[in-house]
Amino acid sequence: MDTWLKTSVWQQFGAAIDTLDDALRLCPDHLWTENLWKDSDDMRYGQFWYIAYHTLSWLDLFLTGTQTGFAPPPPFIRGKLPDNPYTKEQIKGYLDHCRAKAQATIEALTDEKARQICVFEWMEPSFLELQLYSTRHIQEHAAELNMLLGQHDITGMDWVAQARK
Repeated sequence: MDTWLKTSVWQQFGAAIDTLDDALRLCPDHLWTENLWKDSDDMRYGQFWYIAYHTLSWLDLFLTGTQTGFAPPPPFIRGKLPDNPYTKEQIKGYLDHCRAKAQATIEALTDEKARQICVFEWMEPSFLELQLYSTRHIQEHAAELNMLLGQHDITGMDWVAQARK
């Protein structure tokens, strides 16, 4: 696959990850379990920490390209809530893991892999389209987290134009 195209995809994919990273870095402890919305299944699904985890677990899955055999790294569990919220350090570690996986995945992308069809219940995109979809998903939740921070007068967030070095 063309190096220029892979670099362009990484610059925007990485910028979305960096935007999420900024929200994590800026989140004070007292907002870690703050609800962004009320979820009828369990209030924790709307909490800052969970939205960050949710974003990263789907990023990790989309980089894998299939649900078959996918499991996030320990201590994270798939399909149910943990007994206690994941800590900021755990979530930050997962973000670092996903950033490295994303960069390596995009750098190693071939035309064949980019065209590979990924089957999910709600769509069947190519692997490349799945990564663009994932970028949008990361940016959506990063924006929600940053909005909560802004509503609580937390400053320091800024537009990330391209992935940081």
